[in-house]
Amino acid sequence: MDNKNVFVAIALSMSVLLFWAAFFETPKQTNKSSSQNQEVIKNLNNITPNIDAPLKVEIISREESLQKSKRIKIENNNIIGSLSLKGGLIDDISFKNHKQNLENQKNIEFLNPAETKDGFYAETGWTSINNKIKVPTKESIWNVVGNNTLSENQPVILEWNNGNGIIFKKKIELDNKFLFNITQQVQNNSNKPIDLYPYAQLTRNKIPDDIQNFYISHEGFIGVFDEELKEDDYDDIEEKKIVREADEGWLGITDKFWVMALVPPKGKNFKSTFLYKDSFKANYILNSPTTVSPASSSSNNVKLFVAAKEVETIDSYAAKENINKFDLVIDWGWFYFFTKPLFFVIDYLFKYSGNFGVAIVIITIAIRLIFFPLANYSFRSMAKMKAVQPEMTRLKELHKEDKVKLQQEMMALYRKEKINPASGCLPILIQIPFFFAIYKMLFISLEMRHQPFFGWIKDLSDKDPTSIFNLFGLIPWDPPSFLIIGIWPILMGASMWVQQKLNPAPADPIQAKIFAFFPLFLTIILASFPSGLVVYWTINNILTIAQQWVIMKQTKVKTN
Repeated sequence: MDNKNVFVAIALSMSVLLFWAAFFETPKQTNKSSSQNQEVIKNLNNITPNIDAPLKVEIISREESLQKSKRIKIENNNIIGSLSLKGGLIDDISFKNHKQNLENQKNIEFLNPAETKDGFYAETGWTSINNKIKVPTKESIWNVVGNNTLSENQPVILEWNNGNGIIFKKKIELDNKFLFNITQQVQNNSNKPIDLYPYAQLTRNKIPDDIQNFYISHEGFIGVFDEELKEDDYDDIEEKKIVREADEGWLGITDKFWVMALVPPKGKNFKSTFLYKDSFKANYILNSPTTVSPASSSSNNVKLFVAAKEVETIDSYAAKENINKFDLVIDWGWFYFFTKPLFFVIDYLFKYSGNFGVAIVIITIAIRLIFFPLANYSFRSMAKMKAVQPEMTRLKELHKEDKVKLQQEMMALYRKEKINPASGCLPILIQIPFFFAIYKMLFISLEMRHQPFFGWIKDLSDKDPTSIFNLFGLIPWDPPSFLIIGIWPILMGASMWVQQKLNPAPADPIQAKIFAFFPLFLTIILASFPSGLVVYWTINNILTIAQQWVIMKQTKVKTN
């Protein structure tokens, strides 16, 4: 692939993206302007408890925190953990089928109690305007009614009595994967009607240590509000609170491979808030109160997902639970219509071959075959350009003092040899969405996590562990992370260098030096990327070199 054309293609692509962002991107904050909604928001500013309020706690270890309060065990085939009877918080969830790393086979600990440094938990409840009704808070101790273990087909019921004739209940159900179905009920045994607002909230104490700050993958706040996907970074929320209203949707906080999300009751208008006050919070509260008459009860439902972003599982939830655009919790990106189908193809190849690395090689070959005619057209154009390069050099020397004459002579040369200098760019532009889609798909794929390739690659989602600075393990020294430049990144850089030698050299000497440095630059940059991506890039380069070399042989062009 001609690097000069690649840069032109990238520049054109970025122009399109910037144009789209400038003229079609919707604002992150939306406010309904009707007087009724303004009155609702005014009322909700006086709710008790204040769900936006910061929680000041003493930071202790995870083990100490789990022992500090009475708990109900949670377990099914995919998750294990507990919920705290203090506050009724779901704050201890680990994924049984996903380990921290290949050396440490301890489960991924996703949710943690509020008192821990990495506190991350979910709460549900009711609020009251101007503290008219005493409602449960994070400090309230709930009682267990009946069964004291939450598992598939075995719900638990929690109860709290406010001492004034009002009883609050929570029925929490768990399916066989990652879905908590929470039914909140209020029994009014007093002699007057009461108004309460149901809410749910996710709280995270701090930005995760392992967050990957790549533009290619979103980590942070996410939600769909009346058909519209919204993604907000942690930095955005630290700067300002973002409030949205909707009649339908969902909201949550997402990591690269894991997500916690809330789905409000269907058909109920709600206000959602993303904010930071000593901790990050994503919550919703219904805009209309639930009125409970004396000697009666009322209930509402909320769905809570604490999930690994397994494609098949997320898609099944979106369909079965009828949650609009819930599959977008996996960051398929702008080229969704390419990226997601590519995943299903590579997942099939993985199941067929039994090796994710082999699946990467096969799909790379398949894509090269699909674009074979386009690449041929581009390479033939570059071969012609390379063939006339000596004549172009002669013309530049001959007319170096007369730029106009030089341009005329060069155009005449192009016409004589039937060369279009821009003909190599269009095929590359057409291929860019596909190459970016496969790159994106491999980057976000949980299914590639901890999958081995051949030899020293034990985890395709991690960087190549070898390093040239200890002679790939021959010297007994562990270099610092920035010096880990492995075999596959070096193969990628070498293949890119060979590609450059097959392409016409830039006329500008400064450009030539920049292009000569580019393979080394990318080798250093991509050394820390998932090795699956580097394998894809390297195989793609090798196939490109083979195709380009054959074409040059056919057109009898000498390589540098």
